[in-house]
Amino acid sequence: MIKREVTNCKTQKTNSELVAGITSLSKDRATPEMILKDNRFHWSIEDRLHYVRDFTYDEDRSQIKTNNGPQMMACIRNFVISIFNLLGLNKIASAIRFFASRPHRALAVLGF
Repeated sequence: MIKREVTNCKTQKTNSELVAGITSLSKDRATPEMILKDNRFHWSIEDRLHYVRDFTYDEDRSQIKTNNGPQMMACIRNFVISIFNLLGLNKIASAIRFFASRPHRALAVLGF
């Protein structure tokens, strides 16, 4: 069980939540510290990757909806975000605009 305080960014209202989790870890590996660490790691991925995909790429409004298109576009977006992270470019939207207007620089970064 994890008890957490959640604040709505728009209303600034804070609520208390009690959440339960299920794990396949053994009792000696599922210590409270490890469970909390795993939970925080999950949310760090949510914050760093999915937030960028949702807001910077506006992925939810994508018109690509058939066959493998959505999965392939998600892979491409993840690849681009990973490259930006490896380059130390933390402002993804700025990096996208920079390279979109300078495609030759994007190719140079990739070694082409």
